[in-house]
Amino acid sequence: MSEADAPVPRTGAKQWWGLAVLVIPSTLLFMMLTILFLAAPNMAADLIPTSAQLLWILDIYGFVMAGFLVAMGVLGDRVGKRRLMVLGAIVFGIVSIAAALTTSPELMILWRAVLGLGGAMMLPSTLGLIFVLFADPKARGIAIGVWAGGISAGVALGPLLSGLLLEAFGWQSTFLVAVPVMALVAIGAPLLLPEHKDRTAKIDLFSALLLVASLLGIIYSIKRFATQEPVGPSIGLLVAGALIGLWFVIRQLRATHPLLDVRLFANRTVSGALTVFLLSAAALGGVYSLFTQYLQQVQGLSPMQAGLSIIPAAAVLIVVSTLSPMLARKFRPGNVIALGLLTQIVGYILFTQLDAGTGLALVIASFVVTYPGVAPSMALTTELVVSSVPPEKAGGASGLATTVNDLGISLGVAVIGSIGIATYRGQIADTMPDGVPAEAAVAAESGIDGALATAGQLPDAVGAALTTAAQQAFTSGLNTAGMVSAAIAALAALIAATRLRHIRPTGESASESRPAEESVR
Repeated sequence: MSEADAPVPRTGAKQWWGLAVLVIPSTLLFMMLTILFLAAPNMAADLIPTSAQLLWILDIYGFVMAGFLVAMGVLGDRVGKRRLMVLGAIVFGIVSIAAALTTSPELMILWRAVLGLGGAMMLPSTLGLIFVLFADPKARGIAIGVWAGGISAGVALGPLLSGLLLEAFGWQSTFLVAVPVMALVAIGAPLLLPEHKDRTAKIDLFSALLLVASLLGIIYSIKRFATQEPVGPSIGLLVAGALIGLWFVIRQLRATHPLLDVRLFANRTVSGALTVFLLSAAALGGVYSLFTQYLQQVQGLSPMQAGLSIIPAAAVLIVVSTLSPMLARKFRPGNVIALGLLTQIVGYILFTQLDAGTGLALVIASFVVTYPGVAPSMALTTELVVSSVPPEKAGGASGLATTVNDLGISLGVAVIGSIGIATYRGQIADTMPDGVPAEAAVAAESGIDGALATAGQLPDAVGAALTTAAQQAFTSGLNTAGMVSAAIAALAALIAATRLRHIRPTGESASESRPAEESVR
């Protein structure tokens, strides 16, 4: 009997239970990208971070996880995917407890970074073990779809879970929720998942460190610009980060076994799809983080009310994510992605029209238009990238797609969030009410959290004036972020419509799509 005719091993209940052990932590890892968005005001009231420190708390988790994802994937091949996933779960659970007990913003930044490392230890194994667990290609395809859907749901539902937790508990609960999930992984993985090793895998941790150093150097310089730090050191950091990034790329081009195969970017489907998704996710990330704070600090909603306000947009996102592969079977995927981005642009324009007194219905409607626009690129990118390269390159392409998936939102929080903060600082300094003491003015300029806390300690008239000025300044920051995100989404839509126009609908037969594929070659 030939290998092609050999019977495919039957997929049983144990495999599907094993899939649950893989999907649940994957959902949580991406939920942790957004779960602190609604918790930020409560956390800021206790830890009293500066606005720059608060941004680091929100986004360093994603940067560290993205920087180490591929390296940890290779390490998992060497030591065992299941073993590394269990170790990552233990690290994640312990550090989550430490973060919940933290009273220092500096320590919180550190713990969030270590959580990112723990997430990087786990995430590559979750996808890799699906390929080991499911021998039947049909069952494997379903499993990968469930895994990808879990990731999308995690990003969408993070703020909702945060709102529910904050209503009953403190911000510490947004960290402690990870503990039982990681306990499930540590106990369930050895019982339900097979081990898998590849002794020939070669790991390059130095390249991973270069990647993380480059990202953090560039992002730190941008944050310094936003907080109006001296220009010289900020430019120096930006240049240093760029040079380290160049060193990373050169090292990958020269390596026999590169950490990230940057040559894959020569494939226009890979470079086009990843660029589009990175831009669309970044455009959303910055507005998303500012929007959740706007709901509480300007609209005056409780965390639970803010979380419930996000449900309509999250529901539409999940529906559009489900429908996007179906649409891509009938229409060109590039056009499906571009259409989603065009709806995002409309939503961002609506964000530019919000003010401190806008009705809640229009606020929610703006987000319902904006949020689902990222779904087509989120749902289609990985499949486009992996299917466009030879089978022996699929692992590297998958690593690139997962890294970009993780990096996008964090990049938006860092860059566009910094732009929003810079706008807030500039306006609050110009509109500071008379009668605000110098010390209170400094606290107000550090961020809207400081302004509202300070306003409550001032005489009624002065406090009310400061509250109004701070809310208007923060809304102006959201307006500016909306304009920047609209421009980024427009660029992404243009790239999708041009760089991905050669990709035929996925439902066409191989004979129909072959001419287009040959023209690409």
